[in-house]
Amino acid sequence: MGNKIIRYVMGLFIALICFSSCDHTKQPSEIATNPKPQRSSLKLKEKPLFSSDSAYMFIEKQVQFGPRVPNTDAHVACANWLEERLTSFGLATNVQNASVQAYNGQNLEIFNIMGQYKPEAEKRILLCAHWDTRPYADRDSENLRQPIDGANDGASGVGVLLEIARSISKAKLEPNVGVDFVFFDGEDYGKPEGSMMGSSSNSWCLGSQYWAKKIPIEGYQAKYGILLDMVGAGNAAFPKEGISMYFAPQVVNHVWNIAGAMGHTNYFKPFKGSEITDDHRYLNEYAKIPTIDIIHYEMGRNDFGTFHHTHEDNMSIISKPTLQVVGDVVMQVIYNE
Repeated sequence: MGNKIIRYVMGLFIALICFSSCDHTKQPSEIATNPKPQRSSLKLKEKPLFSSDSAYMFIEKQVQFGPRVPNTDAHVACANWLEERLTSFGLATNVQNASVQAYNGQNLEIFNIMGQYKPEAEKRILLCAHWDTRPYADRDSENLRQPIDGANDGASGVGVLLEIARSISKAKLEPNVGVDFVFFDGEDYGKPEGSMMGSSSNSWCLGSQYWAKKIPIEGYQAKYGILLDMVGAGNAAFPKEGISMYFAPQVVNHVWNIAGAMGHTNYFKPFKGSEITDDHRYLNEYAKIPTIDIIHYEMGRNDFGTFHHTHEDNMSIISKPTLQVVGDVVMQVIYNE
């Protein structure tokens, strides 16, 4: 329409209508006919407080163990701590111990750690994150074969979920659903870029693949799942991840609508992002649980951030405001059921 010459007032009016119908982001024609946006009808319910200070401390504690790489002492120590934390919140806790094979043929001892709030409730929501760390800094320029702290990639999602579990378990206000917290292991042991060893096919997300095929609770079902991955960096951007939009667009839109109603569109972006192989893929494909991924991704750079899989992924990049936004949104989703 930009190449058309508008000569008359009526022509201008028609052109404006046509232009409005082509703008899929702002949709001014809808705003003109309906002054109240649809999301204004969404009523946010009362929920417990989420503490970003507490979430930050949970992240810091994980990092203090050292890199949580399978088959290391730090990995076992953190697994024991995570189980103890969930148990201390009064959750019914289950640890799924398994041996899985990495891309290089190495056997990894992994621990998928699950805590259930109101395990008797029939209607359930699954919240998950991975807790292991990358065994290599293969995107760094130095010490490429050394493991990373994984403050954002691993610890941040777990820290947010631990705080949600703590807050819900201590609050007098109960949600109308049961909530399951699952911390997946072996997510970040995927084949390094450029490596000639083994196959990269399904070399990531080893813990969630195992869990989704062998869920440790017979007959387990969840209405939907939400995966948190890399949710702690400053000024984080969470587009609508592609695999989430393929398998569970209704869940994505529901969560993003709540985020928008809370005023967090600067974090929860209103556009579709790239398809990312993450733990949610296997929950959708194997367990048939419609699961979405809230994950930091910079569309302009096609990247997870300059710190991704480098030694810069440490506590210095963790932002309490980002943790607060993610925690508040997920908590609101739970209490809006």
